[in-house]
Amino acid sequence: MDNTGAGRITSCRWEHGKVVDEGFPLEDVSELLGREGSLIWVDLCEPDHAGLRALAQELGLDPHAVEDAVSAGERPKATRHAKHTFLTVYATRLEGGGDTAGAVEDLDAPGRESRLRTTRISAFVLPGGIITVRGRDDYDMQQVLDRWNDDPQLLQLGVGALVHGLLDTVVDGHFEAIQQLDDAIEQLEDLLFDERGRMHAVQVRTYRLRKELVELRRVVLPMRDVVNAVLRHRGELDQRHTELDGFYDDLYDHVLRAAEWTESLRDMVTTIFETNLSLQDARLNTVMKKLTGWAAIIAVPTAVTGWFGQNVPYPGFGRPWGVLFSAAVIAGVAVTLYGVFRRKNWI
Repeated sequence: MDNTGAGRITSCRWEHGKVVDEGFPLEDVSELLGREGSLIWVDLCEPDHAGLRALAQELGLDPHAVEDAVSAGERPKATRHAKHTFLTVYATRLEGGGDTAGAVEDLDAPGRESRLRTTRISAFVLPGGIITVRGRDDYDMQQVLDRWNDDPQLLQLGVGALVHGLLDTVVDGHFEAIQQLDDAIEQLEDLLFDERGRMHAVQVRTYRLRKELVELRRVVLPMRDVVNAVLRHRGELDQRHTELDGFYDDLYDHVLRAAEWTESLRDMVTTIFETNLSLQDARLNTVMKKLTGWAAIIAVPTAVTGWFGQNVPYPGFGRPWGVLFSAAVIAGVAVTLYGVFRRKNWI
């Protein structure tokens, strides 16, 4: 299914929902797109710019869209051009994600770098197929192909089914990353109230989670506009098969849920950050109370010995029982103060 050459090329063709050809060369794309009843997909990974421009010229792809497909830093979007619709979306994954119960033990390890990895997928949606472009080979497109092949009847509805399968797989990846971050936040909440007071670990994890959520938010929130644009332009590509309306409505609902979930997690991390500051202030107050209590207790023997150290007669002056009397006074007052402070939870 793969061709070698300028980058990595994967291609597949369906007729009536069934795979009839794989691994065909780029030279055949133009002819296959015009074949009635044929539906094709071509994936260009790390394509040669010259080859991509030649293909774009042959298929009549908009040069601005071609430039967006290879430029860095493009945001998720969907734009309609004369002969095609251009999509840019980002697949996500969390390295070392799926935090398990034992993951809390790793919080003391150094590392504030984000674990979120994103892969940009650009797509040219044509009436007879879809051409995807990726700058890096760090996302497995096989899962997208499997999603398409799992429902041959859906593929009979045209290119709209291919677009839905691609977007649905990407959004599922968003949900997986969000779920992993949600699990990490729950563990962070448990660590926040740990009696051992692992403040540094909480601060490091909070910083990293906030960074990851900001990055995730940048690719999740614009998906609402992407799906909306696809819904508007569907009729120009696949004669708007009404059978797909329910699938796209469900996809749009998933996109909204992912966006709302991301926003709620960001609020939760902010709350954890503020709570951590409040707990640090509370712990500092507790420490100050304890220090004050012990200082009062230690001040008692200092005061008593200083008083009895005067060069004037006092009860027990010059007698052995005077030492015992002063020691009893020290112990009695110190124990009394300790009991009072302990009852007030100052120490």
